Amino acid sequence: MTPGHPPARPGSAPVPDPTADQATEDAMSNATTVSPAHSASTASTLITNIAVLVTNDPSLGDGSPLGLVHDAAVAIEGDRVVWTGDHSKAPATDNRVDAGGRAVLPGFVDSHSHLVFAGDRTQEFNARMSGRPYSAGGIRTTVAATRAASDGELEANVTRYLAEALRQGTTTFETKSGYGLTVEDEARALRIAAAHTDEVTYLGAHIVPPDFADDPAGYVALVTGEMLDACAPHARWIDVFCEQGAFDGDQARAILTAGKARGLHPRIHANQLSHGPGVQLAVELDAASADHCTHLTDADVDALAHSRTVATLLPGAEFSTRAAWPDARRLLDAGVTVALSTDCNPGSSFTSSMPFCVALAVRDMGMTPDEAVWSATAGGAAALRRTDVGRLTPGARADLVLLDAPSHVHLAYRPGVPLVSGVWRRGKRVM
Repeated sequence: MTPGHPPARPGSAPVPDPTADQATEDAMSNATTVSPAHSASTASTLITNIAVLVTNDPSLGDGSPLGLVHDAAVAIEGDRVVWTGDHSKAPATDNRVDAGGRAVLPGFVDSHSHLVFAGDRTQEFNARMSGRPYSAGGIRTTVAATRAASDGELEANVTRYLAEALRQGTTTFETKSGYGLTVEDEARALRIAAAHTDEVTYLGAHIVPPDFADDPAGYVALVTGEMLDACAPHARWIDVFCEQGAFDGDQARAILTAGKARGLHPRIHANQLSHGPGVQLAVELDAASADHCTHLTDADVDALAHSRTVATLLPGAEFSTRAAWPDARRLLDAGVTVALSTDCNPGSSFTSSMPFCVALAVRDMGMTPDEAVWSATAGGAAALRRTDVGRLTPGARADLVLLDAPSHVHLAYRPGVPLVSGVWRRGKRVM
């Protein structure tokens, strides 16, 4: 494995991102070559007596994609991991934390969420569970509520759901705009999101809002013009809902291409509700991820397998809409890199729980527990083209989850049980 790059899982070979911050790449590469003794000499905290440590580095431990180290310890200095290994060889440190024979894994990386919103869609969910199918139109309900909300109300919602996710082990997350759909409302959504994460996505192209119902071309022009100008300074990514009832392939290409010209990298809602051009467009434009990927042709799977684009699967959406499950097994066996995320949003996937999504992926999408945990950590990092999170090796950010269980497999084995008993983010224990 190349130091500083996401490790491979079975059937995948993520390609390093040449656009990544070179300083981060250099720091990661240097850190992984420092001798354990030197690294440990200034370590401030040691977490020891770990039954199973998930490193996501195949060069460590048992040599599996998860790089499992048994009877392990992790040393932290500042916000970085500086040593991992057998607990009997652990260095002396200022502070020691006894894991009590429990499992430790990297913090979850949730690479797809929609947290800047207002309002409630309980009635819609209740009706859907009573037989009405999901469609993109329900988004308009949230758009109306979000436009009417104050900045303070939106900020309070974001803070609430991030705290909820953190308690369940999510230490890195992406979130989008998309519920304002005016220049002012999209820009303020991104400003609010950017106060909480660097992984901010401009999704002005979520749907065509009611005020442009008779002029979709005019709305595309707004999204690629004045709205993009206002939003680009606050975002890293640009996204589009490429789907029947939202934006077609030509519109999506125009939107993502305009974003790329402004320095925003593409991601795309692709092939969720039906077969369509989304996945092929994602690969064509080197999108970091194609998200949902429920309805795929063999050509779509092959295109993903021969690209850097990650297939991000969002089982919370299928759970909440009773839609067909994505076939993760098909993707994995073809060599596609897969991420798992929550898609936390008020309409189609109102969950912030990555452990819940891991359990669903194992039960209903054909993933093994190891594959699901990798996809919820290293896979999410790959979908964000991050090399500093999603793994626990020297130089990685010290984001760790302590489970009240002896193995990571318990995330699927004991679904719905609150197993996260400790969380470290940037080296500080936050739970």
